Amino acid sequence: MIRSLVIGGVASGVGKTTVTLGLLSAFRRRGLTVQPFKVGPDFIDPGFHRLASGRPSRNLDAWMLSRGYCLESMARHAAEADLVLVEGVMGLFDGAEGKSDEGSTAQMAKWLGGPVILVVDAAKMARSGAAIVLGFERFDPDLHLAGVIFNQVAGEGHYRFLVDGLAGVTEAEPLGYLPRRDDFMLPERHLGLVTAREETFSESFFEKLGRAVEETVNVDRLLALASSQVAPRPAPSSPRSPIRARIGIALDDAFQFYYPDNLEQLQAAGAELVYWSPIHDHSLPKVDALYLGGGYPELHAAQLSANGPMRLAVRDFALSDHPVYAECGGLMYLATGLEDLEGRVHPMVGIVSTTIRMSPKRLTLRYVEVELGEATLLGSAGSVMRGHEFHYSRMEEEPPAEVRRAYRLRTRRGGEEQAEGYVLGGVLASYVHLHFGSNPNAGQAFVDYSLGRIGA
Repeated sequence: MIRSLVIGGVASGVGKTTVTLGLLSAFRRRGLTVQPFKVGPDFIDPGFHRLASGRPSRNLDAWMLSRGYCLESMARHAAEADLVLVEGVMGLFDGAEGKSDEGSTAQMAKWLGGPVILVVDAAKMARSGAAIVLGFERFDPDLHLAGVIFNQVAGEGHYRFLVDGLAGVTEAEPLGYLPRRDDFMLPERHLGLVTAREETFSESFFEKLGRAVEETVNVDRLLALASSQVAPRPAPSSPRSPIRARIGIALDDAFQFYYPDNLEQLQAAGAELVYWSPIHDHSLPKVDALYLGGGYPELHAAQLSANGPMRLAVRDFALSDHPVYAECGGLMYLATGLEDLEGRVHPMVGIVSTTIRMSPKRLTLRYVEVELGEATLLGSAGSVMRGHEFHYSRMEEEPPAEVRRAYRLRTRRGGEEQAEGYVLGGVLASYVHLHFGSNPNAGQAFVDYSLGRIGA
């Protein structure tokens, strides 16, 4: 069976990512191969996981993905690992709704059968930490809350107060702490942490974090607690489909949000992935289709706009009826103009007739289900996929009525069905980040569509 630990938190911002990175580094220092996972629709934390562990991190999501898909993903990607470390999302019980644990770290932990290690920010408390741990322990008797790691601890004396508070009160074991240190803080911005790709994190950062964990966290006890109900399963040995199409993946500091599963599904369907940069390259590689993922184009709007040859190349490619799939940041790049954080509007590709405005106080964050109202590059009419939206931008005006809307978009909370997913020739552009794991035919459809457009 797979040995696993689930790192849950009292809330967002308590230090789950810092603790997870420290543990990944500490276990790696011991020569262990650790496979990281992230609960929820997150692109940023998995990037840091990869730097700390040396292995790609995978998303597990109990709303976007089925239980079977999540368990199979864990079994396959952890087959050659000594340990699995799953970082949770938000607070331990926070998920898709308030009435149940659907979509939460707690639900995923129960699916995986792994023990939960609760991270508590103890910066402004002592014995009260025990009350918090006890509440989390009793809230769901079906959850195995095995231990607690305190973060932002002032020192050994502070930690002793926290441990004494737990004694005889909780079953969860005190497993150590991380000290209060500014050099452990990860830089943030308007949509969360600065990405691992943008910021230069030297190996010494993770080495320092790993050493700190080994000094103040009981790593041996954590290894002893690790368990799971999931059995490892090696990846199938059957050869990948022969290359049938070349898909250009936009990848640079402006575009970097892709689920690894999406890209692997394309490869399994016979796609060769060719990476290119809308910021730095001046011409497109020879490809049959483009995939413009999410990212932070608003931070690089001036550079994207200044690269006129690339904007023209993408526009000509799209107007030639080649397939172009654009998600969130990709949609922003295809717009007529994009406003940066200082309020300046920069010309973009000009395929989608709208200006994208930044709204720092207006966050869109939600799960969505998409049903295709017509055949698109992602599948036939009636196909259903799930994903999420996470953006501080908005369209100044909706594209003209003659622009078709292929998506029937439904939110997790219900309400009126929305029309989205803008279709212009071979272009499909949307604010939604779709996880292809919610529909195993999406990658195949994309590759087939790309083949159908060759020579058009």
